[in-house]
Amino acid sequence: MTTSKAQEKDLLDSDVCPECHGTGWIYWRDSDGIEYGQRCLCGLVERQIMERKLEFANIPEAFKALDIRSFRLDVYRNEAGRKIIVNTCAAIKYYLDNLDGMRADGMGLYLYSGTKGSGKTRMAASIANEMVSTYRMQVKFAGSMQIINEIKATWDDKERSESDLLRALSTVQVLVIDDFGTELPKDWIGERFYSIINGRYQDKLITMYTSNLCLQDLRYDDRITNRIKERTFQLPFPEESVRDLIAEQNRKALIDGMRGR
Repeated sequence: MTTSKAQEKDLLDSDVCPECHGTGWIYWRDSDGIEYGQRCLCGLVERQIMERKLEFANIPEAFKALDIRSFRLDVYRNEAGRKIIVNTCAAIKYYLDNLDGMRADGMGLYLYSGTKGSGKTRMAASIANEMVSTYRMQVKFAGSMQIINEIKATWDDKERSESDLLRALSTVQVLVIDDFGTELPKDWIGERFYSIINGRYQDKLITMYTSNLCLQDLRYDDRITNRIKERTFQLPFPEESVRDLIAEQNRKALIDGMRGR
């Protein structure tokens, strides 16, 4: 494929790579006319793969751009709470620094605090973002009630089955279950979660949970709690909501901005 001088100038003046012309691939033929191709160094293909992984991950919009480095410790006012979150963040850093070993052992995380707004979901989403962007892992983020509702939705759906959904949740490389334990522990719900958790346990796949309950207080039987206990590090979060302080800081920033400070 050849380009004219005018086309070359247009490419150079645009955001389109002049080497692959926005395809992500460079092709050429050898002397025998056999065509070869390779990924362009512009990284378009890698970016497209990353975009698909992020879309698949389904991380809540409010947390999509957040990472571990931007997790704020200064929003915890209580001294005891600050000690807890400092230790928990140190443990999470160690976990990510040694992720290859954690993956081999199928070790996940169980982030818990009885207080809503303590930062559990924010941290879980940050870890999920890190796993996708830095470690190129396939992650699925879902609330426990979302999983239950998706299961029930399959009962009247002729195009997808419950077994297909359970298989997908059981086999994804990393599964994040947010707000685990808030759902009513009906027998059928316990059986579905056992199917997911046991499948992941057997295949040594990373599962990460956030919960308002410590493991001992989960209203599920030992088949579920023992598997979570064995395959996660249980990390406490402060019994303190940071939302009020963040809201107060946002309000102050708005007023200061209006006053030109």
